[in-house]
Amino acid sequence: MNTIEKTEKFITKSYGRLPLSIEESSGFAAGNESGGQYIDFGAGIGVNSLGYCDSDWVKAVSEQAGLLQHTSNYYCNKPSADFAEKICGVTGYTNVFFGNSGAEANECAIKTARKYSYDKYYKEGSPWTRNKIITLKNSFHGRTICTLSATGQDDLHNYFFPFVEGFVHVEANNTVDLAEKLSGDVCAVMIEYIQGEGGVIPLEKSFVDFLYMLCSEKDVLVIADEVQTGAGRTGKFLTGEHFGYRSDITTMAKGLFGGLPCGVCLVNEKCAGVLTAGTHGSTFGGNPVVTAGGNVVLDKVANPAFLEEVVKKSEYIRSKLSEIEEVESVDGMGLMLGINLKTKKSGEVMKAALEKGLLVLTAKEKLRLLPPLAIDYDSIDKGIKILKEVLA
Repeated sequence: MNTIEKTEKFITKSYGRLPLSIEESSGFAAGNESGGQYIDFGAGIGVNSLGYCDSDWVKAVSEQAGLLQHTSNYYCNKPSADFAEKICGVTGYTNVFFGNSGAEANECAIKTARKYSYDKYYKEGSPWTRNKIITLKNSFHGRTICTLSATGQDDLHNYFFPFVEGFVHVEANNTVDLAEKLSGDVCAVMIEYIQGEGGVIPLEKSFVDFLYMLCSEKDVLVIADEVQTGAGRTGKFLTGEHFGYRSDITTMAKGLFGGLPCGVCLVNEKCAGVLTAGTHGSTFGGNPVVTAGGNVVLDKVANPAFLEEVVKKSEYIRSKLSEIEEVESVDGMGLMLGINLKTKKSGEVMKAALEKGLLVLTAKEKLRLLPPLAIDYDSIDKGIKILKEVLA
């Protein structure tokens, strides 16, 4: 059996996999078993921010694997401590918790928000109700039972009953709905500045302004899920910078570690002392090999000149897409783009692009592009050329 056959036979069928086995890749193209090359406009769903096998990243990860591959969180390790110092310096946050994924980072954020509220407002002997978290309809926050409960998509709330209580869903960009539901039993509001899996839909600035004002008045925490939008994806290190805000808690993962599994939950000074010994944990969180790679990503992606290039590449891609007759409009920011098509189905385009040597993604009815942030213009041109052929 070949790799695709083995995958089909032995791995659970929880993914709608395409018939491609990626084996050995470099730069901004994925390679299959027979040496075929595919320009990658998906980056492992926004994970391979530096592309495939960046030499500095490979060197850091390989050297660290030869020094120390793991130690429990009863002890300290230099790569994670260095990373924590760097990311707090870049973002202005006070503390960081390391988990293994975006979903784990969001679980940490949820626990932090609820404990902050409990620590500050609970009165012994009284019923405890200030524990609800508002999320937005059409949002996506993960696949665990808790983060799936937080996710504001009804079609995903199926099969796995009972779901976790305490989540209230508000229509995105609807200030009236938010004001009505942000009552005295709410401890936090959780948002994506751009709803990625929900269709690459940015929030309106006026809604974000109203949300922060209301939360500030009521001492309700704001949690920003920047798992997909963070780490330079939109041309700022954090997308909240585009809106002029730093949330109380921000979660990140995906492109922050260059391809190895890790997620972080960043907290401000208000929330820094909430999680105490024994209230949360992760066996592999802050793994030294993963954070050694993360340090390389952080050094490159947080550089203002690098972020300026992300913006320029975004403008270049948008200009090329505007020349394609089938493209109706483009949503998103930076290198997180959602393409509205006039007549074609995004899923069919994704399969047709694969056949011609281009990897793209979908988000609802849109074609989604999440290319490596470091992608070069030659690779962009090659990918756009294929996309033009497919859409024609």
